[in-house]
Amino acid sequence: MPEEIDRPLRRDAQLNRERIVEAAREVFATRGLAATLDDVATHAGVGIGTVYRRFPTKEQLLEVAFEERLEQHAREIEAALRKPTGWDGLVSFLTRAAELHATDRGVRDIALGADLDARYFEIIRQRIYPLVEAIIDRAHAEGSLRADVTAGDVPLLLMMVSEVAHHSQAVRPEIFHRYLRLLIDGLRGDSDLGPPLTRPEVDALTRDWLPSGKPQR
Repeated sequence: MPEEIDRPLRRDAQLNRERIVEAAREVFATRGLAATLDDVATHAGVGIGTVYRRFPTKEQLLEVAFEERLEQHAREIEAALRKPTGWDGLVSFLTRAAELHATDRGVRDIALGADLDARYFEIIRQRIYPLVEAIIDRAHAEGSLRADVTAGDVPLLLMMVSEVAHHSQAVRPEIFHRYLRLLIDGLRGDSDLGPPLTRPEVDALTRDWLPSGKPQR
């Protein structure tokens, strides 16, 4: 008899967990990491205590909710490196990354370096950044990319495009493609851009721009 009672309870717990994870994907995709666990609980239709029992920290929930999408993002960047030319790879990477960041604020915030106390996300970013450097280096080597563009410029370009995307949803949701194209065309130019940002400066700027992922209620 105890086993017969226990099984449905375990099933209910699993269903609650799946409901919370799916709600987290939807809430963070729409609101970014500024969303709270309370927001997730409300969207999932469960109490905040249920969320905390399954996921004691916000980072643990984010890792489960976004692990697959971030891994797919890394694989797409690797695929961009296999394009016929460096320029093709750069355009492919920027286009796919901009589309992903435009449709999912959570992925955008994590990939671009939001302030998170989670080793997993730092590992992902450390995997992605060398791939972006390789894409930039390949385009430089073939002469298709202006010489003064660095990998450190990429997060800022993607943030600018994704900000347009997230603020134009009610007007023209696809308009970010226009500004992405303008930016891409500018990558072939030869005007003086001034000194590039250093990696620490990029990290500092993105931490200030993007929301914190630290636990909030």
